[in-house]
Amino acid sequence: MLIAGFLFAIMNVCVKQVSHLPTMEVVLFRSIISLAICFVILKKLQIPLFGNNKVLLSIRGIAGCIGLIGSFYTLQNIPLASAVTINYLSPMFTAMLGIFLVKQRLRPIQYLYFVMAIGGVLALKGFDSRISMMDLTIGLTAALSAGLAYNIIARLKTSEHSLVIIFYFPLVTLPIVSIFTILDWHSPSSTDYVYLLSIGLLSQGAQYYMTRSYQQANLGKIASLNYLGVIYAITFGYFFFGEQLNSHSTIGIVLILLAVVLNFLTKPAIQK
Repeated sequence: MLIAGFLFAIMNVCVKQVSHLPTMEVVLFRSIISLAICFVILKKLQIPLFGNNKVLLSIRGIAGCIGLIGSFYTLQNIPLASAVTINYLSPMFTAMLGIFLVKQRLRPIQYLYFVMAIGGVLALKGFDSRISMMDLTIGLTAALSAGLAYNIIARLKTSEHSLVIIFYFPLVTLPIVSIFTILDWHSPSSTDYVYLLSIGLLSQGAQYYMTRSYQQANLGKIASLNYLGVIYAITFGYFFFGEQLNSHSTIGIVLILLAVVLNFLTKPAIQK
């Protein structure tokens, strides 16, 4: 999960760099690259492409599609600080939905840790009042969809190969975004193609490590590690863009790290 968060953080920067391109077009390139990589590897390993539980895999693909489009939209169309804040609500939805979908109970104290982490994200990144209600709705829908997708991954941990689960993501997404891209095509520049290729490769690597993580670990614990992606983003901002941390950012970092460590040290609740 730590590796996945690192790769996602770099990917977010690349997505922001192509904000002038339509969201669906960016998602299209990301999906083509992911589909090609999964197809080649699965064929080489002689693993059936379409898996065993096609219904759950398809639902995971749909949920992932909605989450990806909404996430890229927020990264492209609202300030990065606010976009990251909204996108990082997905771990909360993951843990909450996990109670019902994979029967992973949380200890009462873990709810406090999630509140601490969310408070830390808000203190670290702040909240931009320029976000419209539509932007907020799209962002929250994306976070909820991502939470649903992660829970389905956990449900499929014993029946599907990680790459098969990832394969369904672009398999479902590609036909949907292709229609929108055909209707609103913007020719990328040579630099844009570099960013688009990077987005595809980085997201593929991040998806693989994230999928392995959700397949093998307790959702309530591993979901909180997502918040460390904010720390990655702050580090990149400081070293590459000279962004300084203010007192609110410092408080946010402390809250996030404290919440993650405490949640990680909490023993899993006894499952009924």
